[in-house]
Amino acid sequence: MTTGEIKKDINNKAAWYVVYTAPKAEKQVQQRLTEQRIEVFLPLHLAPRKWSDRVKLVEMPLFPSYLFVYTQQSALYDLVRVSGITRVIYFEGQPARIRPQEIKAIRQFLEYANGRSCRVELDDDVRVAIGPLKDAAGKVIKVGKKYAVLLLDKLGLQVQVALDTVVKR
Repeated sequence: MTTGEIKKDINNKAAWYVVYTAPKAEKQVQQRLTEQRIEVFLPLHLAPRKWSDRVKLVEMPLFPSYLFVYTQQSALYDLVRVSGITRVIYFEGQPARIRPQEIKAIRQFLEYANGRSCRVELDDDVRVAIGPLKDAAGKVIKVGKKYAVLLLDKLGLQVQVALDTVVKR
């Protein structure tokens, strides 16, 4: 086989590719592609959304505006005609291919994370993940909207840290 024939053979094999959608159009595009019998992967997770009268858990895309499609490279260019898809994502001049093990890892992560709370609550044992107190361990003694007050075990101090800088131990 010549280099051109090898490249053509690779292009005819189905693989996972990434497409970019219009904002908040991921689910509609997924539906349209599924109706065309194209395999699509839209990783979704539950996230709290606040309205004026309530807070509700809503399915949100893990990667906003991105979809993974399993197709041949030659069919990618037809996908741009699907309403809601704005472009194919490229890497080093070629459509970005995603290895099957990466898709599998995302699926496993979503399965593992399903139903698990990432919320920090009173008396949780936590570790500071970033910042000047990185790796300091403590117990949550107060939780605010954006901050938590920790009692640091080894230092015997109370500190206030941003909620997004702590992880459960």
